[in-house]
Amino acid sequence: MVKVNKVSGTGSPASKSTSDSGGDNRRKKRFKPKTKTASKKQPMLNMHKINSFKYDMNEVLSESAMDQDKASSFLATVIAKASRTSTKEAKVHVKTFFDEGDLTKEEHDRIARLLDKYSRYR
Repeated sequence: MVKVNKVSGTGSPASKSTSDSGGDNRRKKRFKPKTKTASKKQPMLNMHKINSFKYDMNEVLSESAMDQDKASSFLATVIAKASRTSTKEAKVHVKTFFDEGDLTKEEHDRIARLLDKYSRYR
């Protein structure tokens, strides 16, 4: 009886890879550091003082003639805009309610002062 030793991958041309060096000639991706674009800091709502802001805003809105359901969604939108985009965007939103007649000039000014009081640059 004759014993035949077979070693896989050697001897047959079909088993060889297309590159003779075993994949060493692949192009390596070089690390390119991302350049940071410095965005201008904007005044946003200070999230450490969010409860005080809500309390003061609820005082202003409870004295206003605005419906409670509408006041609740108005407050949530003002907080979202002031904390995510900027207090300027929140003031624009407040101004639209003033223009529609839902807020008086005094209430509009008080809310704008509260936004300035509870904001920080980030």
